[in-house]
Amino acid sequence: GHGIVQLTANCPINDDANVTGFRHGDRVNLIARESRSTRFDADVIRFLLKLVLCVMLALAAGFAYLAVRSGDSVYTFYEWMSPARFHQYDRLIRAVAAEHHLDPMLVKAVVWRESRFDPGKHGSHGERGLMQVSEKAANEWAHESKIDNFQVERLFDPKTNLEAGTWYLHRAFERWEAQSDPTPFALAEYNAGASRVERWSGGSGGSSIPVKQFLQNIDFPGTRKYVDSIIQRYQFYQRRGQM
Repeated sequence: GHGIVQLTANCPINDDANVTGFRHGDRVNLIARESRSTRFDADVIRFLLKLVLCVMLALAAGFAYLAVRSGDSVYTFYEWMSPARFHQYDRLIRAVAAEHHLDPMLVKAVVWRESRFDPGKHGSHGERGLMQVSEKAANEWAHESKIDNFQVERLFDPKTNLEAGTWYLHRAFERWEAQSDPTPFALAEYNAGASRVERWSGGSGGSSIPVKQFLQNIDFPGTRKYVDSIIQRYQFYQRRGQM
C-alpha cells in the first residue's frame, strides 16, 4: 500500500520533468527554425545583391558598347543620364526642319552647339533660345513670314526659335547652293554673317570653291571651330542613324 501511494506521489514530479523536457525541446526547435530562417534571409539577400550587380554590369556593358559604337562616349554618357534634355525637342525639330527642307539631324546639331538644348539661353550678343537667334535675324524672319508686332522675347519659345533659326539657315543654304558642299558655307554664315563668308570664299558665291580652301580662309578661329564641331556632331547623328 505504501508503495502505491509513493508511486502516486511521485507521478506529479515525473510529469513536471516531462513538461520541462518538452519546453526545452520546443526552445531547441524554435532556435533551429530561427537559425534556418536567418540563413534563408541571408541567402535571399545575397541572391538579390548578385542580381543587382549583374543588372548593373549588364547596363554598364550595354552603355560601353553603345558609347564605343557611337564614337562619342562623353555625349552618349550625358544623353544616357539625361534623355529628356537631349530628346525633348526631337519631334519639333523634325517638323520644323521638314518645313524648311533641312535635314533634322543637322538642325539638331546646330541646336546642340548653340544652346545645349536650353531654350532659355541668352547669348553674350543678345542671341536667344535654342538656336541662339539674333534680334536682327528674328525681325527679318518675322517680316518675311508676315508676323505683325513681333516681340523678340518670343524667341525663348522653342517652336518660334526653331522656326526663325531654320528659316535663316535655309536661306544661307540657298545662297551657297552652287558649292559642291554648301553645309560649311551655310554654317559659317549662320555664325559670322553673309559678308564675311563672301570674303572667305573669295566672292565665289556663284562658283564653287574647295571646302578645304574655304575653311583655311576663315580667319575667325571661333567660326572655324564652330563649323567643325557642328559637322562632327551631324556626322555623329548620321553614323548612329538617329538624332
